Amino acid sequence: MPQSQFILQQGLSKELELFPHISEFGLRKNNTIQLNSFIVSQSDNLQIYFIIDGKFDWIINHQHQVLYPGDTALVLPGQVVGGSKGYLGIGAYFWLHLQVKKIDANGKLIPGEWSNLSSGDCQAIGKILLLNNLPVLKVKEVAGILQEMRMEITSQELGYITRVNHIIDSLLIIIARHSTRQAISRRDFPQTFLKLEQTLRQNLAHQWTVEEMAAMVGLCSTAFTEKVKNYTGFSPLHYLINIRVSEAVKLLKREKVNITDIALETGFYSSQHFSTTFKKLTGHTPGEYRKSNNSYK
Repeated sequence: MPQSQFILQQGLSKELELFPHISEFGLRKNNTIQLNSFIVSQSDNLQIYFIIDGKFDWIINHQHQVLYPGDTALVLPGQVVGGSKGYLGIGAYFWLHLQVKKIDANGKLIPGEWSNLSSGDCQAIGKILLLNNLPVLKVKEVAGILQEMRMEITSQELGYITRVNHIIDSLLIIIARHSTRQAISRRDFPQTFLKLEQTLRQNLAHQWTVEEMAAMVGLCSTAFTEKVKNYTGFSPLHYLINIRVSEAVKLLKREKVNITDIALETGFYSSQHFSTTFKKLTGHTPGEYRKSNNSYK
């Protein structure tokens, strides 16, 4: 891999004038320790690092990380990053700081108009990166991708703007895929499924789709549906209904909680929808269940 240094910064480098979403892009060879050269601070963009040479001790998202050649570090907007002792360390690395509009409350990554990622891909990538929470990945392809991006930006041949933006899209997809693979390799599906269920229970009022649930475990909808059926005996949506009802049962034991409030809090469209579904699964309406439960006290 070429080892020549370069640093491109938005507002200072004319090469980035047509790429307002790229804050910084460069390759650094750090040969000396410079105190206070990398203070831990909050990131306002998406930061990607690929370690070429050396060893770096950093803090990423409040966790201590030791980075070695071949490691890819990922810092999401709002997370903190910096040297564990306030400096970079000795070695060489690529870095890319990418401005994204936001990662919204539902975990959807919104890159901006430059990206050709579909809405579904943005939803999946954002959720995967947030939920897996893996700041260091083994993604050796990143070096070649960033080197190709550098060549396109510097050569400025026909179609280079389209090519650079396509390369960034590809980079995000590859990072999300590797994040999923590493997360799954660390735990079998039952553990993954348990984490998913905990997330669902924390926000049952949200109208979860199969696509959203699948994205949270890094699978396509078809593979996710098959795994859920094999593991639970239910389709994903039927399993979600079972979770809603099980949470409703807990809330019905609290006499002062209104049944309509319980319905909405557990994700049912109305008290009637709640009553019909609840009776289908339990044999009782919510009111009957509450009365029967209280009669045993």
